[in-house]
Amino acid sequence: MSFILRRLGFYVVAAWVALTVNFFIPRAMPGNAVQAVMAKFPSLQPSAYKALEALLGVGHGGSLWSQYVAYLNDVLHFNFGTDVSQYPAQVSTLLGQTIPWTLTLVGSATVIAFLLGTALGIVAGWRHGGTLDRVLPGLMFLQAIPYFFFALILIELFALKLHVFPIGEGYAEGLVPGWHWSFIGSAIFHSLLPALTIVLTSVAGWMLQMRNVMITTIGDDYVIAAQAKGLPNRRVIFTYAARNALLPQLQGFGLALGFVVSGALIMEIVFSYPGIGLLLLNAVTSNDHPLMQAIFLVITFAVLLANLIVDIIIVLADPRARAGEATR
Repeated sequence: MSFILRRLGFYVVAAWVALTVNFFIPRAMPGNAVQAVMAKFPSLQPSAYKALEALLGVGHGGSLWSQYVAYLNDVLHFNFGTDVSQYPAQVSTLLGQTIPWTLTLVGSATVIAFLLGTALGIVAGWRHGGTLDRVLPGLMFLQAIPYFFFALILIELFALKLHVFPIGEGYAEGLVPGWHWSFIGSAIFHSLLPALTIVLTSVAGWMLQMRNVMITTIGDDYVIAAQAKGLPNRRVIFTYAARNALLPQLQGFGLALGFVVSGALIMEIVFSYPGIGLLLLNAVTSNDHPLMQAIFLVITFAVLLANLIVDIIIVLADPRARAGEATR
């Protein structure tokens, strides 16, 4: 329990540091969000400048400390300000529209790649030198290919030539988003090719890591003793070897889950997928400070939360971690 409390304290401090850095970086960058709005709407009078500063939360009125306190209060109330590029839309509204797309696509693809790669890694590690070991270099080649280039290859092959999948977008034109099967089915169909890209380019990494840890684990005394007792191979593999080899894999999975929220930026650009990665690109190119701040915070908090959850799982699943805490 003390370990969890210490880690929780660490993540609270990390979250505060992220909030503070997120506050100061946009104010140190060249450019001004208010000027961007004024340029977009030339009919606005100069008197509207201060009003826009207060509305967007990027003004220099008052002390820096008062701006910082107001910023923390707004974040606690999930008030991320008004968007610049799509003024006067609220930033929280844009996040609510894009995050579900990214979580559904990238999250599902990440989980599938993790489960598939881990399962293949267990088999490859137990039977190292076998068929899967010979297949692994080919999978690593897919992972080494630039992500955008591999996505373009899949689009050329499956979308343009074979016409199996659509070229891009999140759903078919003319559909109204909602909880009806025509939209859901179209969204699933449009996400298959991007998901296939993510799985094929990431499964080798999970497989290689699990294979290497499995090879090390099966040489440990407790696994050798289990084999000497004549236990079935399936029990030795999953109860003794894979269970302990899975712990380092879970740590990497926690990081991967945290970065799911950031989306696959290049993938969303190539496929014109309406996720948070594409939204971040538009925010950067539009000098949209409120939207950039909100996206960076969401990504940071997602990483911290995912790592905290993985820490709790490891403490509950690994007797050695609990024993280490008891001896402190």
